[in-house]
Amino acid sequence: MIKIFNLWKSLGGKEVLRGLDLHISRGMITVIIGGSGSGKTVLLRHLIGLLKPDAGSIFVDGVDITKLNEIELNEFRKKFGMLFQSSALFDSLRVGENVGFPLKEHTTLSAREIEELVREKLALVGLFGVEHLMPAELSGGMRKRVGLARAIIREPEIILYDEPTTGLDPIMVDAINRLIMDLQHKLSITTVVVTHDMSSTFKIAHRIAMLYGGSIIAEGTTEEIQESQDPVVQQFIHGLAEGPIKVG
Repeated sequence: MIKIFNLWKSLGGKEVLRGLDLHISRGMITVIIGGSGSGKTVLLRHLIGLLKPDAGSIFVDGVDITKLNEIELNEFRKKFGMLFQSSALFDSLRVGENVGFPLKEHTTLSAREIEELVREKLALVGLFGVEHLMPAELSGGMRKRVGLARAIIREPEIILYDEPTTGLDPIMVDAINRLIMDLQHKLSITTVVVTHDMSSTFKIAHRIAMLYGGSIIAEGTTEEIQESQDPVVQQFIHGLAEGPIKVG
């Protein structure tokens, strides 16, 4: 569904992406792993057109989104939902207003129709009767789930997760992982997750790609990545201080 060819991007004089190639299959969960500062979030921002590459192409359903103007991009972004690392909720809006915000801004649905869809999507992420709460009244895990309900409110074809389990306790990490898998299964959503959480990766991924040095250095199933002979991959997936990846 997504094909990335020879993607290059420099930020602040530093090459972050260096000739990156990656294919993401329709209806599957692809997890992109890599260390902090490796460019995972930069890559996500390219997928939804928030950043333009210095060179290269990104095809989504056969359309090179790097060639689209802002009006065309805004229309194309309807294919995407995104769960930001911070959940990115509006602190001044109640939960129901946060989840329904994309519909209020971009559709002509009535207030009653929006309310019904908000309840439906909150139920999908396991939240009931929280529409009246403010974000400050939510736990970290609840904020993630509200952010996810907002991400799927327009029923996107593709959903992007930026470090979805960061800052959560082990039980909530498992709950979020199960939710990612459940939504992919129920809604047949093409799912892209960026993370450095290897236990989550091995639990949810259909395919794994490792980003290092600005490019994808390994790609495959969970088993193929675990059996990789690349010392960089082995050091990262086992969390070893010693190896080709320098600490600090």
